[in-house]
Amino acid sequence: MAYINTIDPDHADGIVKQEYEKGIHRAGRVYNILKIMSQSPAALKDAMRMYLTIMHGASELSRAQREMIATVVSQVNHCKY
Repeated sequence: MAYINTIDPDHADGIVKQEYEKGIHRAGRVYNILKIMSQSPAALKDAMRMYLTIMHGASELSRAQREMIATVVSQVNHCKY
């Protein structure tokens, strides 16, 4: 299995710490997807901004419909996340 170096929430600072704190506020924890992007703080920040726009921004699709689409795409891609 591949290993990706990540920044632990206890050692995060700057943008990474801010994004981790937002993750904890949203979900009660820091998911691995955030940790994986921790080595590139700008990418982490931009990815989270895109996610929030797609999942929570104005859309003709309901939040439930967006979640269903994400679930189906993950299943088709054999993603266990």
